[in-house]
Amino acid sequence: GQRARAVRPLVLPNSPACEIICGMRHLPSLRIVLLGCLGLVAVQAPAFAQACSAPGVVVQTLGTGGPGHNAGRASTSNLLWVDGRARLLLDFGGGSQLRYAQSTAKSNDLSLVAVSHFHPDHISDLPAWLWSTRNTPRPEPLAIVGPSGNATAPGLVDFLRRLFDPQTGAFQVLSPVIAPPPDWAGLRLSPTSVEAAGGAVTVFDRAGLTVRALPIPHGPIPTIAYRVQAGAVSVVFSSDQTGADPRFVDFAKGTDLLLMHLNIPPGGPPNDLHASPAVVGRVAAAIGPKRLIVSHLGLPDVDAAIVDLKKAYTGPLTVASDMLCTHVN
Repeated sequence: GQRARAVRPLVLPNSPACEIICGMRHLPSLRIVLLGCLGLVAVQAPAFAQACSAPGVVVQTLGTGGPGHNAGRASTSNLLWVDGRARLLLDFGGGSQLRYAQSTAKSNDLSLVAVSHFHPDHISDLPAWLWSTRNTPRPEPLAIVGPSGNATAPGLVDFLRRLFDPQTGAFQVLSPVIAPPPDWAGLRLSPTSVEAAGGAVTVFDRAGLTVRALPIPHGPIPTIAYRVQAGAVSVVFSSDQTGADPRFVDFAKGTDLLLMHLNIPPGGPPNDLHASPAVVGRVAAAIGPKRLIVSHLGLPDVDAAIVDLKKAYTGPLTVASDMLCTHVN
């Protein structure tokens, strides 16, 4: 599979306080320029958008980290590009606001925002993203879809109300996104909830994009997987799950690209939130995608997890890193 290897830090001579981390090998090359007495400064070449805006369908993993602190990874977020336009944004983990800006995606190109569930590492940057895009003129509301609620977590509509209600919301300054005044021309959200106890349903079908949603088991938190069809190409975003529901295999069967999460180490005790690497491998093998991407990496030893995963899954595999663009053939 494709692996991203860390580049050795560049330590500037005669400058003990100056160390520039060049990032991951797959990232755009860095140009080194001399700026007077400031010495050498690393300037990133603007190649993210060039890589993702090629013709066809491209999945960009904006954030690939787990719930813990990770100096090299933002928390979970993904973009789906179609013919050079970012059409779907999935999840808003911490740090994804910055990654979204680096992607150069345009909010007016988005057809749908999808939320897998309401753990903070999947949703915490939503207010920041809305604050940055709220004044962008948009003739139609932006569709947003997410799970219904239960006794443990609110549903999508209630979650948005708790944040943005004009009288009681935590961010009342953002109330126009759910309760726009008559003269509001900026971004407005149009929410749709997916019944957490139901089956697979179509939640979006227009402008060449069809999106289906399926509840998946993630402890007590209502969680949704999404299957996206763009022309002849299909992509399945799994999100966090235990892999215990056989309906997910049927839902994702034969997809071109399958993105699953790898968040616990091999050989551990049973976990009611996440699938072990071995289970991820067995589920992927049963689905048979043309390529598997693993993301949401909260592991101290990714290599050991991949070894365990590959005992069942032997197809093409990519270990995701932030801002990686994967073309779906």
